[in-house]
Amino acid sequence: MSIRTRIAIVGAGPAGLLLGRILDTHGIDYVIVERKSLEYTLGRIRAGILEQGSVELLERLGLGERLRREGLEHRGIYLQFAGERHHIDFEKLIGRTVTVYGQQEVVKDLSRAHQAAGTAIYYEAEDVALDGIESERPRVTFRCRGEDVLIEADYVVGTDGFHGVCRPSIPDLEVYDREYPFAWLGVLASVRPSTDELIYALHADGFAMHSMRSMEVSRLYLQVPPDENIDDWPDDRIWEALHRRLGVPGWTLDEGEITDKSITPMRSFVASTMQHGRLFLAGDAAHIVPPTGAKGLNSAIADVAMLGEAIAAGYRGNPEPMSSYSRRALSRQWKTQYFSRWMTAMLHRDDRGDSSEYDYLAQLGQLRYVVESEFAQCSLAEQYTGLPYGL
Repeated sequence: MSIRTRIAIVGAGPAGLLLGRILDTHGIDYVIVERKSLEYTLGRIRAGILEQGSVELLERLGLGERLRREGLEHRGIYLQFAGERHHIDFEKLIGRTVTVYGQQEVVKDLSRAHQAAGTAIYYEAEDVALDGIESERPRVTFRCRGEDVLIEADYVVGTDGFHGVCRPSIPDLEVYDREYPFAWLGVLASVRPSTDELIYALHADGFAMHSMRSMEVSRLYLQVPPDENIDDWPDDRIWEALHRRLGVPGWTLDEGEITDKSITPMRSFVASTMQHGRLFLAGDAAHIVPPTGAKGLNSAIADVAMLGEAIAAGYRGNPEPMSSYSRRALSRQWKTQYFSRWMTAMLHRDDRGDSSEYDYLAQLGQLRYVVESEFAQCSLAEQYTGLPYGL
């Protein structure tokens, strides 16, 4: 089967689905190809914090009804260290907020919108490959339900994640990456959150975080070694560590049934370019950040917001936004990389080497500076709630 379309999108995660909705608003036709099943994409538990700009974009695209009803708007976060907990009030500092709303919920809303619109999405596509990305008619080939499919497009957009086929299709691509000497042990617990806003805690034993998915489900994290085995962490041990690292006088951490637990290594990764020929990259296909600053999903949203408008401008006769997409997206991304690395370094213990105790005491000094300086808090608030897209 052969298909002709303007835009071929490889990857039906939040970036690919959102790009499709943006293209819909401009009347630009597209086809989406996804290696996984619809059920798999809906079931992935990922990021849960939306920047204000992400919320505003989803609302403009008509995807805000359930988000407004079920999302939890937060004015700020708590920074905790040395047995003290300090509130950083984003709304008071810069007039902006963030919203707790899981990535899987964003994908559900997008999937329902695409189903209602009758979007052509090929799930469970096998042997996906790109060809001719330097020509005027790039092609995507794959096999779906026993049939060979060829998509001929004006442009191809790779939103197929870190392990996808699109980034490797760019010749001579350089990558910049960093592995961190720790990982996150994350759990979902069926218990009402013990906090009204996220708690980021630096403890002598390592980092801990109290987040949430709803008013009935808590999401909690512990810093662990990157080679840790999840089987070595029974529920009792997890709760004991959370109580110790998150505890402050006069506050109680409520326990509940742990329904999911996993260990996620932490890394930073950036590709040297996000476009080549008629191929564009967005989201995890082009960059990854450690989760400390809640930037993964939001970075993908920023990418496709820029790219969607650039594609629309190109079809209106203005090619400049498309030709400058990689430069603009990477400019924002490197600022995001800096913030994520800064948050990660400030809040995690690195016990390697002879200077670990010095480093820990310096981290306490850094946190003390942040909570005592309005200028430092404004910088944190500006970056955490989201930088402009540079449209």
